[in-house]
Amino acid sequence: MPLLKSWVESANAPDGQFPLNNLPYGVFSTENGPRRCGVAVGDSILDVTALEERGYLNVCETRVFAAPSWNAFMSLGPETWRRFRSHLQAVLGARAAQADRDVCFNALVPQADATMHLPVEIRGYADFYGCKNHAINVGTMFRGPENALPSNYLHLPIAYNGRASSIVVSGTDIRRPWGQLKDPGGAPPRFAPSERFDFELELGAIVGQPSKFGKPVTVAEAETMIFGYVLLNDWSARDIQTWEYQPLGPFQSKATANTISPWIVTSLALQPFRTSTQPREVQLLPHLQEPLPMLFDIDLEVLMLPSGAGEPLPVARTNYKEMYYSAPQNLAHHTTSGCPVEVGDMLGSGTISGTEPGSRGSLVELSWGGKEPVGLNGVGTRSFIEDNDTIIMRGASRGDGYLVGFGECVGKVLPAYADPYARDEVL
Repeated sequence: MPLLKSWVESANAPDGQFPLNNLPYGVFSTENGPRRCGVAVGDSILDVTALEERGYLNVCETRVFAAPSWNAFMSLGPETWRRFRSHLQAVLGARAAQADRDVCFNALVPQADATMHLPVEIRGYADFYGCKNHAINVGTMFRGPENALPSNYLHLPIAYNGRASSIVVSGTDIRRPWGQLKDPGGAPPRFAPSERFDFELELGAIVGQPSKFGKPVTVAEAETMIFGYVLLNDWSARDIQTWEYQPLGPFQSKATANTISPWIVTSLALQPFRTSTQPREVQLLPHLQEPLPMLFDIDLEVLMLPSGAGEPLPVARTNYKEMYYSAPQNLAHHTTSGCPVEVGDMLGSGTISGTEPGSRGSLVELSWGGKEPVGLNGVGTRSFIEDNDTIIMRGASRGDGYLVGFGECVGKVLPAYADPYARDEVL
């Protein structure tokens, strides 16, 4: 599919992230005003809350953009999602009538003037372990190469339930966590700030349709339920995790924060970039088999801005097509027990890593557990994140003369509290 031309000139830039082919959804505010639903187009935001208030947009009989989230809109279902996106492409397109141009022009807000917020009310969060390359790397470090993959890995998506309350929007500072750390040998554990704090490059799938309590969904049904995707940094305290993860898996080591990009790139925008999951070593049981390719070709990168550095420095580059399990497979698996999913739930993909050293999606892999520090172009090295480092994640699919981008997923790591239980310390 070629670039769809728009009368919003900045949407036609070949290196821009938000052409008409994209139109991602977010929530924004300006000058301490109320939060509003908006659509990114070029370097602007189309204020759809304002257009609904003026009677120009009537998605259904009730106002769906009155609340500052996309949950109400998502609940209307895939056919409404498709019609709404097609309508926006028409009224923002190069052939739009002048009356439509005039109304929409008056609802455009410069992205540079906006503050972004969480785009949805996230009800539940599960984080999967869906990239075999990452699982092999981490398993090798933790258990040795002969036991790198758990015996169930090639048969089902592995996951744990995380904390929806810890999900924050890009630009939110992250405080280094405290926790129990266990040094090698017989010394007892100690309570201290994490010394091996890390990022994890992931994609988050936003659930737009619920499932019924007690009724599993198929992989094909699961795909229609996914509204879109965000970049996800699943911050991880590796030293806390090493001590706590047996026998029930990570808990506090993954509860500090989960940063997401502010724009939801819809599943509809990603359709031209479909690709298959990695080749199967073991055939999956029928209920987990994909009826068609369900991954997307999305280039991903991680950059680090150390304190005092002039510009962000590249750390890793990879692609979402490295995944062993797709988001629809993860979602279908999540419902097999009858567990219902709800509108606004998010499923993390798991760390996305390639097979080459520079394509690993976490520092614990890039530095191989701290044994091989990562060079930062002459401004030092990193085995793990240091205080005041900023982590920046970017992603985009590349079309014929355009990009479908996610914006940035950014978080700066602040020093740990001197005393985490001192009530007079504030962020």
